[in-house]
Amino acid sequence: MTDRWHDFWRGAIGEWILTRGLHIIMLLIAAVLAVRFVTWVAEQVTKQLDVGFAESDALVRSEANKHRQAVASVIQWVSIVIIAIWVIVQIADVLQFSVAGLIAPATVLGAALGFGAQQLVKDLLSGFFIIVEKQYGFGDLVALTVTGVNEEARGTVENVTLRVTRLRSSDGEVFTVPNGQIVKTVNLSKDWARAVVDIPVSTSADLNRVNEVLHQECERALDNPLLGELLLDAPTVMGVESIAVDTVTLRVVARTLPGKQFEAGRQLRVLVIRALARAGIVTAADATVGLVDDAGVSSAQVDEAEEENIEGAVQKR
Repeated sequence: MTDRWHDFWRGAIGEWILTRGLHIIMLLIAAVLAVRFVTWVAEQVTKQLDVGFAESDALVRSEANKHRQAVASVIQWVSIVIIAIWVIVQIADVLQFSVAGLIAPATVLGAALGFGAQQLVKDLLSGFFIIVEKQYGFGDLVALTVTGVNEEARGTVENVTLRVTRLRSSDGEVFTVPNGQIVKTVNLSKDWARAVVDIPVSTSADLNRVNEVLHQECERALDNPLLGELLLDAPTVMGVESIAVDTVTLRVVARTLPGKQFEAGRQLRVLVIRALARAGIVTAADATVGLVDDAGVSSAQVDEAEEENIEGAVQKR
């Protein structure tokens, strides 16, 4: 048995295993370790960004933070692709694989792949410009118009690579959109956002009194424990927006933190309805319906719910 094993390792097969075979195994092990290292570094960078955001007093991520997380994801993806290509080239070199006889077939195959991979190249180029131009990043609330799809893909960005963008909708659904098929991007959380609140009142109401109440409530909005943290400045009364047969609609707008316009709009709507009710101004039925739909409370429960929210926020602080 000893002589047989000695002859085997001295033979052609044994020599190939000890030289080229072992070299290939070492290359594969090195590639796996390199991929795991790159993944670990990307996870550490993402974790540090998440921890820094969680420990800060900010309610939303900064634009630099969102861009860094998107860049980390792209670098991880590109590094893994480069490692895979390098390993393939090194294995071909170890096997002494000559490509001279494959020039003609490779030309035909390259042309076929060129036509077939047009969409892939388009996705990669589009993803590159999305990252470079900082169109959106991790955590942004976006609405994407996709080629061939009637409805917009709307949701929070969970991941951005050179090839695809992954969104999670408010219903928990995950959309994976190829970057090359995005024709329009609407970023709803870039730098700042705007909350728009329409208040329909009866045509018999005194509009001067309504405007006075709205201006007073807008001036006190920043003092509200819940709403004040979401606003960048005091809300503005824009005046009459539209006139119907039996209602007049007034509009109030406010600049908010990025992505917080919907929450701020609900809070502002509650405060406005309360103020108008205290002033004896009866709003139209549409205002009550909108309040129930958006804030989740009836007009009779507004005062109680708002007082509980304010008390809870004060205790939390």
